[in-house]
Amino acid sequence: MGRSNQPAAVQQLRLGEIRMRDPFFLETVPGEFVLFGTSDQNVWGGPATGFDCYTSKDLDHWDGPIAAFRPPPGFWADIQYWAPEVHALEGRFFMFATFADSTRARPRGVTVLVSDQPVGPYQPWSDGPVTPANEPCLDGTLHIDDDSTRWLVYSRGTEGTSDSPGIADGEMYALRLSQDLRTGVGEPILLFAASSAGWTRPLRFPKGVEPPKDLHLAKDPLFTDGPFLLRSNEGTLLMLWSSHGEAGYAMGIAESENGTITGPWIQHDSPLWSSNGGHGMVLRASTGRDYLAFHWPNNTPDERVQLTEVHISGASVRIL
Repeated sequence: MGRSNQPAAVQQLRLGEIRMRDPFFLETVPGEFVLFGTSDQNVWGGPATGFDCYTSKDLDHWDGPIAAFRPPPGFWADIQYWAPEVHALEGRFFMFATFADSTRARPRGVTVLVSDQPVGPYQPWSDGPVTPANEPCLDGTLHIDDDSTRWLVYSRGTEGTSDSPGIADGEMYALRLSQDLRTGVGEPILLFAASSAGWTRPLRFPKGVEPPKDLHLAKDPLFTDGPFLLRSNEGTLLMLWSSHGEAGYAMGIAESENGTITGPWIQHDSPLWSSNGGHGMVLRASTGRDYLAFHWPNNTPDERVQLTEVHISGASVRIL
């Protein structure tokens, strides 16, 4: 797969025709939407191409793909471009995405990109990953407190090295960010481990996917990924996150007991989605409707974007 900066021919597709993992929807102005996600054909290997996006006015018919990000010369990562999410802040658009380096010279991490337009092109904003330089990290999501403090919530990866095997129990962290979103501030705060949820089960890779031998995974690891935070109208702070359950990839809900990012966090007993799909987010549309977005199934290359209306009340997210 080459690194062409030329986008593919733009066409109109129905949502169910778009192959994508880790979908993220942004409503730029009322009634106009952009869809981002993991869009490379070879999501596990490489070399990576970048991120594509799609635009829509009805959430069903989409124009694309549009080249949202293509790596500039000298960019630090060349494989596994995953899970872009975009936030509009102070007149610009900031993308948080996961990248990896095939040489493993530095661990997988979350880098911040920026653009003046929602569809890009996005350019590097942070100097490499804002996540810790000594740990593999993935799936960063932005949370802004009422006092404007900016946080990155992310997963610590379970992979290790030949000298340091990967952890067996994946972890979710919060890291304070500088106001300009270029760097992390202070030490990450552990929010919870995968084993804190009763529904999690050991990792199983999708059918047809073999983990690289140099990942050095612990035996039967539990993992965390795909965090997304939302606050209900009643003020409850919730986190969607994914792991493996009884029926494969699954998505659960954690709830902050005191309504703050640092928690403590308690896990809901049952997953929100239990069968071979996950990495979700909630689109709170200007129409007043709330939608859960995620990819299903988890098997490559069959992944498709799922969008379904949900009802959110207090600590409850219920699929309609």
